[in-house]
Amino acid sequence: MAFHVMIIPSMDCPSNCSYCWGVDKESDLMSLETIEEVVKWLKNFRKGPVTFTFHGGEPLLAGYDFYKKSLPLLSQQLSHLKPAFAIQTNLWLMNEELAQLFAEYNIPIGSSLDGPQDINDFQRGKGYYEKTMQGYKIAREKGLRVSFISTFTSHSIKLKEEIFKFFLDNNLDLKLHPALPSLRSENPDKWSISPEEYGELLVYLLDEYLEHIDDIEIKNIDHLCKGVFMRRGVVCTYADCVGDTFAIGPDGNIYPCYRFVGMEEYVMGHVSNNPTMEELSQSPAWKSLHQWMDLVDEECAECKYIKFCRGGCPYNALTLDKKTRKMKIDGVDHQCEAYKIIFSEISNRANKEFLSSSIPLFGGSKPKSKKASIMDLMLKSS
Repeated sequence: MAFHVMIIPSMDCPSNCSYCWGVDKESDLMSLETIEEVVKWLKNFRKGPVTFTFHGGEPLLAGYDFYKKSLPLLSQQLSHLKPAFAIQTNLWLMNEELAQLFAEYNIPIGSSLDGPQDINDFQRGKGYYEKTMQGYKIAREKGLRVSFISTFTSHSIKLKEEIFKFFLDNNLDLKLHPALPSLRSENPDKWSISPEEYGELLVYLLDEYLEHIDDIEIKNIDHLCKGVFMRRGVVCTYADCVGDTFAIGPDGNIYPCYRFVGMEEYVMGHVSNNPTMEELSQSPAWKSLHQWMDLVDEECAECKYIKFCRGGCPYNALTLDKKTRKMKIDGVDHQCEAYKIIFSEISNRANKEFLSSSIPLFGGSKPKSKKASIMDLMLKSS
């Protein structure tokens, strides 16, 4: 894993998505002093290139002045780490001033769109689509690259063909998330999809991707195929990320990932204390995640795909204890069966392609297929 630091300027968000699990409307905004403390902490913390991702909540709530001052601080004072930047935003607050600034730092944008307007706004709230696409237009006019995450829910999973066609017809790259049971809702399963549904969705998108490889990029499929080829996970969901990924909350607390921000039991330290890796590793949060990794080694020991996914994401393994109302990890990623479905599909197809690609007898040549192959995806450049 590359070194990745997520900066969370705010856990608030102006949108009100039905299935959202992580918004805190009472969240404070990160101060510039916290960014200065991040710089001091990282100066001698670790060698090697670092990527900073601004995340949330909604990171653009921090405003133009925050980024105008923070980006030079991080890029110049940590130049020995060769910092790169990214941001995840719903784009509602994007304006020409911000877009121009992000273009100067070559910052790719990740945003969220669940499909065409009627599907998206049913899940994310009326007006969401229009506001996001307005921000998208401003970002693109400044030359910024924008890709979208589409969350598939119990509603939209039935409309997967329409959603895929929307992204294809509009020349939009796609990354997808399965809606998981909410850890904070009174009706946690309302929007979630089952592992079997998610697995079937991934197989469907694999087929569509092979038909349209020159017209769209589906990041999940790229990562899954590359993982099978490399025999290891290539993104955080499928790799041991502890110690390589950190998130800084608005108040300067350090967490193992942005998904844990605001959960007191997963605070690892504070940037103002300039903690070393050894000091962070002594935190209960770090030890808890390593206990989960040990659980994965035990529960998944006989699974032939363990190297591909390492038990999935520890956050996805969280369960709400109905008696204590506290979070606990009592197994592997709840989407385990989905991963098995797609890893099996990719592996079986790759094996069939390999066996059928032998040189024909008598010097004949094998006719080329117009359809892309699994190997094309495995060898596709990032």
